[in-house]
Amino acid sequence: MRKSIPALLTLIILAVIISACSGNNNGANTAGNNSEASPSNTAAADQAKDGGNLILGVQADPVVLNPIYAGDRVSLTIDQALYAPLFQVNNGKKTFYLADSLEPSADNLTYTLKLKSGLTWHDGQPLTADDVVFTFDTILDEKQNSFFRENLILGGKPIKAVKVDDTTVEFQLPQVNPAFEATLVQLTPIPKHIFEGEANIEKSTKNNAPVGSGAFKFKEYKTGEYVTLERFDNYFGGKPHLDSITYRIAKDANAANLALQNGEINVKYLDPQDVSTIESTGNFDIQAYSEGRLAYLLFNEDSDTGALKKKEVRQAISYALNREELIQTVYGSSEYADPAKSFVTPDGLFQTNDVPSYDNDVNKAKELLASAGESNLKLRFIVSSGNKAQEAASLYIQQKLKAVGITVELQSMDASAYGQKFVDLKSKDYELSYAGYIMGYDPDAYRILYTTGSNSNYARYSNPEVDKLFDQGAGEADATKRGEAYQQLQKTIADDAVIYPVGYTKTIVAIDKRFGGLNEAVLKPVVIFEDPSKLYMK
Repeated sequence: MRKSIPALLTLIILAVIISACSGNNNGANTAGNNSEASPSNTAAADQAKDGGNLILGVQADPVVLNPIYAGDRVSLTIDQALYAPLFQVNNGKKTFYLADSLEPSADNLTYTLKLKSGLTWHDGQPLTADDVVFTFDTILDEKQNSFFRENLILGGKPIKAVKVDDTTVEFQLPQVNPAFEATLVQLTPIPKHIFEGEANIEKSTKNNAPVGSGAFKFKEYKTGEYVTLERFDNYFGGKPHLDSITYRIAKDANAANLALQNGEINVKYLDPQDVSTIESTGNFDIQAYSEGRLAYLLFNEDSDTGALKKKEVRQAISYALNREELIQTVYGSSEYADPAKSFVTPDGLFQTNDVPSYDNDVNKAKELLASAGESNLKLRFIVSSGNKAQEAASLYIQQKLKAVGITVELQSMDASAYGQKFVDLKSKDYELSYAGYIMGYDPDAYRILYTTGSNSNYARYSNPEVDKLFDQGAGEADATKRGEAYQQLQKTIADDAVIYPVGYTKTIVAIDKRFGGLNEAVLKPVVIFEDPSKLYMK
């Protein structure tokens, strides 16, 4: 299994990444104040039943079942059940999982993390501060190729993780970093006793039968068919209700919807076009919620034609499009997407839509193409087959660009091939793709997408001013000055037309009404459920 998008981050991601999979306000990449809660079995015991199996439909095979590499939505979703996080944040409040507390020092240069006592991995080995330090050091090791590494380097110096005792870790920062908690919430520990000594953890065969710390442990994976996890009875948050969760790989959206209606799948993302059909069965709760996600048209500046290296060409393409029309075409209604202008989503700090937006102007598009010396331009657009949003967007964009003299060739491929090509920064055989990301609350997270040479810079974009502004924003303690840096970043990236932001989209999930505990499980960006141990059959 290999790495895919942190953005879907799709995505993550993923998610990174990658994300990575913000329903409960800001999601997995979010950190807020120090209000605290702890996971508990709050589902009403007289309604919850133990036993039963949940089948969750996913669109592709997982790329890598290891949280420091997972960036695609499927891997992140499975990892959420396999690996427990240190803490999560919803509506500004921390929910502690493996951790008991996180406290900054008075000068904000040291953060002290306390773990719960008696934690274990799925194989019974103790989970301690050694695992947290090992995870941190692995991410920092350039040879281990984790896309999180850049977030742990401040002013050219690494953040240090130091073991104090078996349940205490100190994170020592080389400079004040307001984004540190937003970074730390993404970093889920991996087991030192499993991976110590592995030369390349990302490609290790040990990821094929992962040993985690979450509510469910690995049972079986059949490529192209399913991944099954079974209940982990010694989960620190309490024995999960369900016996197992199966992630059924259903690449064809229509077949997956039919399986959903037939009860062969219990939980699945829906395209807006399919909501009425699924809702009419009366068997599903339909949940539409904001993930803090941006859908956008990506420009590959490093294709073998070099067509999109010129800012004027990217601006011309942007002028050729109509954002509102595109939203209506792809999402069926403005109910499921708000028009986007900034690369930062509305849930993010310092977000502004007061940026260049290239509102539909065909004549301006033609003028820019002429000034760039481009005529009879031909572009290749990669599309994940079966992804209704991508297919609809690509057809619309193909039509609109034809009107300004640009020919667009659509290249359809399966989801796995699309993901691999998208994240391969050496891919030069396409110019356009339609994608999305969820990066969370703190804008420092976006640096991996837009700074020169970043391993998640899928646009292959480079601007020294942008690099400088990201560094400035990350190290600025004054909120006003920090906000100025990030707002200037949004204007500069928009002016450079690095991407064409389309919409801040909502995610729609269908959940079989036979299952309860949804509020306690917490709907979450990318991964659907924050704590699947709370789910049960009614």
